[in-house]
Amino acid sequence: MSLPPALTWYRGLTRLAAPVAPALLQKRARKGKEDPDRRHERLGQPARERPQGRLIWLHGASVGESLVLASLVDALAARHEDLHFMVTTGTVTSARMLAERLPERAFHQFIPVDTPAAVRRFLDHWRPDLAVFAESELWPNLIVETSRRGTPLALINARMNERSIRSWRRRPDTARWLLGQFAWIGAADTRTRDGLEDLTGYHVTLAGNLKLEARRAAPDPDQLARFQAALDGRPVWLAASTHPGEDEIVLDAHARLLEQSPGALLILAPRHPERAGKIVRLIEARGLSVWQRSKDANAPDNDCQVWLTDTLGEMGFWFALAPASLIAGSLVPDIGGHNPVEASQAGSSVISGPFRSSFDDLYTAYQAHSALIEVENESGLSAAVMQIWSGQGPDPSASQAALAAASGGAMAKTITALETLLHSAEATS
Repeated sequence: MSLPPALTWYRGLTRLAAPVAPALLQKRARKGKEDPDRRHERLGQPARERPQGRLIWLHGASVGESLVLASLVDALAARHEDLHFMVTTGTVTSARMLAERLPERAFHQFIPVDTPAAVRRFLDHWRPDLAVFAESELWPNLIVETSRRGTPLALINARMNERSIRSWRRRPDTARWLLGQFAWIGAADTRTRDGLEDLTGYHVTLAGNLKLEARRAAPDPDQLARFQAALDGRPVWLAASTHPGEDEIVLDAHARLLEQSPGALLILAPRHPERAGKIVRLIEARGLSVWQRSKDANAPDNDCQVWLTDTLGEMGFWFALAPASLIAGSLVPDIGGHNPVEASQAGSSVISGPFRSSFDDLYTAYQAHSALIEVENESGLSAAVMQIWSGQGPDPSASQAALAAASGGAMAKTITALETLLHSAEATS
């Protein structure tokens, strides 16, 4: 089948852009956004040899998708001793996490830039037996070149919000062609399934949300115990992944809490740590004392009222320290909320604002099992934290029941589909 015009244009433009890719990667490396010692991987020039035997290639955008893929690799590796796994991502943070998280027979590589030449070099070297893409990480040249080699493709945990679906509808021929290259698509939620079926006319499986069954490595127990001892029983709560407009609400709520509990500590973890300077000014404008994680890795002293954790990759640790957690991105519109699963897995009670459209199915399950407290402003937020501190918050078992209901056996369905594709590919090779 010939390519739609938009894809033909895209491939032509990326071919023309290929000569500037090394310079762009070098510039990103200076900003810490690329690993300078592994830029060759981004150009489709891996230094590692391909393992002998069958190789499954799995790709995700960043840390969240990487965790899903690592959990899937764990499950498949336990069932198939002859399989090897390559997980690709595009961020330095995900590469570090996967280096610690992946089991034997699995390794990480950086995804090549999406130019035809880099992608062909990548595929020539690795020759995967199965290609698995996670969520909405759809790079056209990767899909085109992989499909042309006859390698079966699967799209797992597919998730698209209304904005993404509307965007695809403006290019229906492109969406139909790209998505049609996948031999199996497993949607994480009904919105995505319905949207993809409407876009493509193809059947899409409602597999469920794999993120509900994916687990990060537990925080280091010794470090956790040290920090808990340093906090010495202080009432603690967490505002996780805050965005502009939410920090003010969170800080005003904390000021209310300090009136009732003078020893209270807020762990404030912005979604984008580069906003730390602005947030410090907001904290100081309210007369609150602040301890900045990026400047001092120790636990804050007893005089600290706001612990600004402006670092990456430590959210699981903060959830483990805090019995109450606001899952931010939900107090202001147009963000769509964030995933509450990691908080629940760490045993922290979930608080959410009303704007969480990106995770409708999941939060519906939380509401059905009384596993969260919904708030709209600083007074409601402070009251919710006090409710949890007093032992009157959601029962810890409620969130686990919600996760079980929302998952729908996503991992088992996905593994079955991938094994079927792998066996089909083996039979025709």
